[in-house]
Amino acid sequence: MTLAEILRDGTRSVAALLTTVTEGYDRVSMHGVRRALLEQQADALGLPLHVVSIPQAATNQAYESRMEAAFERFRIEGVTVIAFGDLFLADIRRYREQWLAQTGMTPIFPIWHRETRDLACRFIDQGFTAILTCVDTRVLDGSFAGRAFDHALLADLPQTIDPCGENGEFHTFVSGGPIFQRDVGITPGDVVQRDAWCFCDLLPI
Repeated sequence: MTLAEILRDGTRSVAALLTTVTEGYDRVSMHGVRRALLEQQADALGLPLHVVSIPQAATNQAYESRMEAAFERFRIEGVTVIAFGDLFLADIRRYREQWLAQTGMTPIFPIWHRETRDLACRFIDQGFTAILTCVDTRVLDGSFAGRAFDHALLADLPQTIDPCGENGEFHTFVSGGPIFQRDVGITPGDVVQRDAWCFCDLLPI
């Protein structure tokens, strides 16, 4: 929805999508999404993808160091603004602002303080498709892993769970929608438990 808002507004151009993957697993940390699917997603969006590899159990210092190397590459190309999809966690926003102030990059938050149930419903109603790839079983039953992000899911979520998973209750992979040139082909694989996290392994098709 952050990307959709930037494209809708039209005052900025998008240079690239930037994300991290964990070395040895070649997946997005926490989400558990395979790098191959990230590449297909970016291609379906018609945007370049820049992947930053981070060590397993990376410290904050290691994460920041590798991200700052990516920032430097983009600064050389004239890119100085990074968009984040944060919604209401003020401490996370403050951390990003303070950190990026030291790097010469400017953070923006296009969907900040959007009402999350309304945002989730608009996501679905506008034709986006997504699936839950990871669930924090300390707050949400593991059976939600692998479910489609749709109105039925929103109706089944406990009242204590943010509809956008903003507190980390769940993570998703978006496979299609109005800003995509085509859908990303996926099929659900195994559902596995890793400590408190329940993952649905998505496979490219």
